[in-house]
Amino acid sequence: MSQPGWISSGSTTRLAGVPVTRLCFQRGGAPRRRGPGRGAGARPGLGGRDCPGRLQVYGWHTRPDVVGAGRETGGRRGGGGGGGGRSREGSGARSGSPGGRGLRHARIPAAEDAGRRPARARAQPPRPSAAAGGARCPRARDARDPASAPPRSAGRLGLPGQRPLRKPSRALLRAGPPRIAASGAELEGARRGAGRGARGGAGPAGGAAACRAVGARRPRLPPHRAERAAGAQRRSGARSRAGAMEEVHLTPVSTAKNGVSSKSRKRIMPDPVTEPPVMDPIYEALLYCNIPSVAERSMEGHAPHHFKLISVHVFIRHGDRYPLYVIPKTKRPEIDCTLVANRKPYHPKLEAFVSHMSKGSGASFESPLHSLPLYPNHPLCEMGELTQTGVVQHLQNGQLLRDIYLKKHKLLPNDWSTDQLYLETTGKSRTLQSGLALLYGFLPDFDWKKIHFRHQPSALFCSGNCYCPVRNQYLEKEQRRQYLLRLKNSQLERTYEDMARIVDVPTKQLRAANPIDSMLCHFCHNVSFPCTRNGCIDMEHFKVIKTHQIEDERERREKKLYLGYALLGAHPILNQTISRMQRTAEGRKEEVFALYSAHDVTLSPVLSALGLMEARFPRFAARLIFELWQDREKPSEHSVRILYNGVDVTFHTSFCQDHHKHSSKPMCPLENLVRFVKRDMFVALGSSSSTNYYDACHREGF
Repeated sequence: MSQPGWISSGSTTRLAGVPVTRLCFQRGGAPRRRGPGRGAGARPGLGGRDCPGRLQVYGWHTRPDVVGAGRETGGRRGGGGGGGGRSREGSGARSGSPGGRGLRHARIPAAEDAGRRPARARAQPPRPSAAAGGARCPRARDARDPASAPPRSAGRLGLPGQRPLRKPSRALLRAGPPRIAASGAELEGARRGAGRGARGGAGPAGGAAACRAVGARRPRLPPHRAERAAGAQRRSGARSRAGAMEEVHLTPVSTAKNGVSSKSRKRIMPDPVTEPPVMDPIYEALLYCNIPSVAERSMEGHAPHHFKLISVHVFIRHGDRYPLYVIPKTKRPEIDCTLVANRKPYHPKLEAFVSHMSKGSGASFESPLHSLPLYPNHPLCEMGELTQTGVVQHLQNGQLLRDIYLKKHKLLPNDWSTDQLYLETTGKSRTLQSGLALLYGFLPDFDWKKIHFRHQPSALFCSGNCYCPVRNQYLEKEQRRQYLLRLKNSQLERTYEDMARIVDVPTKQLRAANPIDSMLCHFCHNVSFPCTRNGCIDMEHFKVIKTHQIEDERERREKKLYLGYALLGAHPILNQTISRMQRTAEGRKEEVFALYSAHDVTLSPVLSALGLMEARFPRFAARLIFELWQDREKPSEHSVRILYNGVDVTFHTSFCQDHHKHSSKPMCPLENLVRFVKRDMFVALGSSSSTNYYDACHREGF
């Protein structure tokens, strides 16, 4: 005769998206078989076969010593099988009961219910006879067997032999239920009992186990009831689960590691895409497209409380654009470059942005910026024109930076002035419009009288220091490397030949048209690739070319020929940035927010020069940010953080990669960046005699 008690079955499943543990009840005395269609056993997934030995499934991982409920007799909607009467104390009408919408709670049948039979009993599986090596299978709800009936005081959900429990208080429900688990000895003993029963052992325990082992079947809901229950569960959502807690109090099984609780359902910085284990050209292309989404990974503005943010320098690539090249003899992709508020992708500020841009004809811009359109407005995009996707990308960037730098760190006051901003862009409409979109999402009050963009004629932002013969020689060597890699890729050549056959042009002409630029536009906007009478350009062509691009970037990092070009190409803009930081650190009046609206050929050399060799090629609307911080405890000390697309890459740079090993500060001293730009960039070129930019650019015998 075993002692009655609750015991965990050890198996888990999910209900309404919540992982739960099955809870079994170990009866006292001789076991009996639970009839189908009754109580918790009538719900899918609650069959008795998951409980070892003499254990019966009576519900999920509940709190029987706290939660009280009325005796279940089927509920108003016939949710649990059993008799057709209504449940008492409101358990049949609540969401946590069989008559309601929520999850059912466990039921321990009272002694006075022992003689009831289900209204619609299902066919019973064949029971082994006593001659087969076991005791006669007891009938379900057999009132003639006194050992099979629970104590009379077990009419409610509680431990047998105890008095009925009251409904738990709200404070107790908020505190959460304790875990109910059986000891290893108990579980092992139950398993041994089940094994003896399955082998035809004598005695009532073995016979009951054999009854469950022969023809055991997990009960199922009829189709119409299953569909009704699924719909109710979807409609009720979290409220149904909260209501069910009054009756059941489910305990989610922790799936977290290292002792971290899984009860917190808030995800910290969710990553919308899981990176594949191997190189995937489609995945890389999706990252390049940078399709606007709600979730955005961002670490800007993170620093200890005793640091004060004093200036921010932002480098951006323009947003999504129409292609610069067209595949010969094919139709241009039909993309609308007008801005429509009710068309995807959408941003709450899009309509107001269009209204403000239409009033900015009198803005103070340097020539030739004043002749450029302030927002895209062509029904069929022009070559290289910014799309609505590109505008929304930078409206989101601006909103994100505003929430961090203005609302949290108060970088700019509400009555900001023109002197506090430094704005510079190249002479392309897509860079000017991208900069305006970011500013509109960033500034607390967009005032045309305070907006002044400077024109930068060079994509390298080298101003008056653009002549650099050595840099050009590095570029020629890098282009030679790219050419040799393409010749070795026979699959790429076959792909170009097949595409040239489809569009009926020479292979050389197709290759010169840079077809990947147009194909990326088709891909990012979900437009079919072009077709001709000879066939269609398809996704396999796209994958081959994109894969070659990825391999080219990998070899570029290995050969390091591009590094020499990047060091000399990025030095002017980096030198300008640190000079502005130094003036700000010295307390001189300087711009606190600088914005450079540029291209991929601007950001790529800067990333390589900083030593961020593993960084991906700049996507549409990419952002590279330099933050300057002041230590409040030591005002004379200043530090920098560098972030690429919201990820802190400070300790991945070549000038600060080892600093965190001997310093507790989560940022890099400003002196490290200044020393790198003033001296170490030239040392990395391999010339000990060059100590400045001019000497490095005109080095003899390179």
